[in-house]
Amino acid sequence: MTVITQYVVVRDGEEKMTFTSKAEADAHDKMLDMAEKLFPLLQKSGALQSEKEVEDLALFLAREREELLIALNAKKTAKPKKPPTTA
Repeated sequence: MTVITQYVVVRDGEEKMTFTSKAEADAHDKMLDMAEKLFPLLQKSGALQSEKEVEDLALFLAREREELLIALNAKKTAKPKKPPTTA
């Protein structure tokens, strides 16, 4: 018999996703937390027509948080590492 450990992300009693890694499940849960916090801000803008559009944009921004932080100058871009030089 095989034992498989699964980590399930549950929000408001609804199963969202299942992962085999705790780190992946935690990262997804964190992304959902960010999207939840972005939702009211985006909704307040009035720029989007429906709640579905607001939700989709909030999820996109949360998924792309690294690029968003760079765009907001809250984080520097990672500089490519130079290969070691040989003499």
